[in-house]
Amino acid sequence: MSSRGRRRARTVAAGALVLIAAACASTDGVTTDSASARTSTVPTTTEAPAPSEASEASEPSTTDAAPEPTDSGSRSAPDSSGAPTTSEPGQAAAQPIPGSPGTSIDWRRVDEQHDEGTLLVPVDYRDPSLGNFRLYLVRRRANDQDSKIGSLLINPGGPGASGAEFARGARFILAPELLDRFDVIGWDPRGTYNSAPAIDCIDDYDQYLTGVDITPDTPEDRQLNIDRAKQLEDLCVEKNGPILQHVGTNDSARDMDAIRRALGEEKISYFGFSYGSELGATWATLFPDTVRAAVFDGAKDPNADSLDWARQQRVGFEHTLDLYLDDCAQRTDCPFHNGGRTGEAFDELMGEIDAHPLPTRTGRPDLTRGMALQGVAMAMYEDALWDQLSDALADAQRGDGDGLLMLYDAYFERKPDGTWPNLLEAFQVIDCMDSADRPTIEEYDASALEIARVAPRFSPNTVGSYDCAWFPPSEQPRIPITGAGAGPIVVIGTTGDPATPLVGTEAMAAALQDGRLVVVDADQHTGYGTNRCIVDRVHDYLIDLDVPPKTSEC
Repeated sequence: MSSRGRRRARTVAAGALVLIAAACASTDGVTTDSASARTSTVPTTTEAPAPSEASEASEPSTTDAAPEPTDSGSRSAPDSSGAPTTSEPGQAAAQPIPGSPGTSIDWRRVDEQHDEGTLLVPVDYRDPSLGNFRLYLVRRRANDQDSKIGSLLINPGGPGASGAEFARGARFILAPELLDRFDVIGWDPRGTYNSAPAIDCIDDYDQYLTGVDITPDTPEDRQLNIDRAKQLEDLCVEKNGPILQHVGTNDSARDMDAIRRALGEEKISYFGFSYGSELGATWATLFPDTVRAAVFDGAKDPNADSLDWARQQRVGFEHTLDLYLDDCAQRTDCPFHNGGRTGEAFDELMGEIDAHPLPTRTGRPDLTRGMALQGVAMAMYEDALWDQLSDALADAQRGDGDGLLMLYDAYFERKPDGTWPNLLEAFQVIDCMDSADRPTIEEYDASALEIARVAPRFSPNTVGSYDCAWFPPSEQPRIPITGAGAGPIVVIGTTGDPATPLVGTEAMAAALQDGRLVVVDADQHTGYGTNRCIVDRVHDYLIDLDVPPKTSEC
């Protein structure tokens, strides 16, 4: 498989920007391969010092609880209270869990390789009396326990992706060298997936997403977009009030330190992909004395405002879409070849879908231009999906939108039973509460027009997404990132990354006190596993603490 198939970041072409890297999986109707990767390791530590963040209340040191075998070798189901719940409008679904924060992880043996566990962490680290989140964790134990270095925390991105499932699938993501030497630990960050309470705004994504018109023709159509966005945000605020101000990256970084202390490790290693880079950089800035080693793969510019970041990302996707169209034009066997006029054919098709949405399958909405572009975005993360995209585009030319709908559904991880995880809701809430920005409707629309000028094919939007307009001001926007005192941190960027363009990754490396930039020559999101050079560079650093030069290439 192409290394693009193992991880992907996301952007919502028709709305808010989403940045997610997910473990490779087969999604209904979308095929991706899983590749074996290469990996490495580090020495165990014992004592857990108090947090180094001055503003956080001191908490007791903790130790790792021994895993308890279950009477079945199959995967144990997480505690039912950890599953995302839904509720009727007007009822707050996200209620904190009472009790004291945990001092150890309640591990349960799943099989010969994996444990799953939970850890209570305070909703508000300044006032633990307000209740807790129950984090859901998965640990893949090191293959060689006698030579184990310690734990390697991993995060796939988002915000909102499941780190627990990422750890469960670690053999498809990390190479054996790392799996031999580290216990790989992933967790569902506060408010997401099987951690509880989970962010919950809506049950039916179709109701709020599929009807969005990214190029409305009338003021009335534009107002429908505004009304729909406001209704969604009002529900998010109403149903998540008790946790709303406490699901941001700052508190997730504090959870990372709580996990470290619960494991009893003085210092710990970390590998974050996509948004996981931003999370890791926040953690390294808050708790620099606890960083043994950290790798950030596919990072956004930590200092970019919302417009700059949107512009960087949309230009990245525009570039990758052009690469796909050029590739298809050069291959006469490409189903969307159109006599080599792929660019013109694509633009004509999107215009036709804009005017006349395409029928899909029974019980599902017609395919709009925004939905079609979202499906296209899904395929931009990995060239393994380009053939499927070509088939879908060719079908769309014949009046069948089902192929693009399948890509669209895969993007939002729609399940065969017609339900969705809380991925989009978690992303939107976390992203908005990380930001101090609350643009006006007019500012959103002006930004959309500016972005359309630099990415007209991928982002032809004439109106904004309004994704944070009605959220309350954030009480703690994400802190400025410096990594001061954390030591060298390896930052990986690829030359053709559509979701976290290289310019942003370079800015992340520059923002860190001792960032070590490794540029990988590849047209894909994230670079680990692309070639032997970058794999060895990461392994040498994580296992042996062999620090690469300030800037290098692979």
